[in-house]
Amino acid sequence: MEIAIIADDSKKELMAQFCIAYCGILSRHHLCATRITGKYIQDATGLDIDMMMSGSTGGTEQMASRISLNEIDILFYFRDTEPQDPYLQQDFELLRMCDIQNIPVATNIATAEVLVMALDNGMLDWRNIVNPRSEYNRRRKKS
Repeated sequence: MEIAIIADDSKKELMAQFCIAYCGILSRHHLCATRITGKYIQDATGLDIDMMMSGSTGGTEQMASRISLNEIDILFYFRDTEPQDPYLQQDFELLRMCDIQNIPVATNIATAEVLVMALDNGMLDWRNIVNPRSEYNRRRKKS
């Protein structure tokens, strides 16, 4: 599955701890993250992560674009509880795209743990059918 990871500055340490705790599960999937968050997690876990631009220079918009194309299966987005005004619209658009494409989103560690356990137990396998870039759909196109 394609998993996108974003963490606001005050949540990067928590995201890294989450990824350390669930490294075994996450390592079986394709991960992408905004640059600074991805570097932080990669240094802490050794996970292979595709890096987008940093959130403040367009990484969040890159993620929203991938989500709008239904190329992401899960979004882990640990957000500041005190949002910054310049990012409110971009946060809204990112989460709106997830709603449109039916992409499960975790904005805090409690929900992230539920999603990662559902992922591990196969409860999110339905995403393989709706994601055009999934291995399931790539095999179907070849036959």
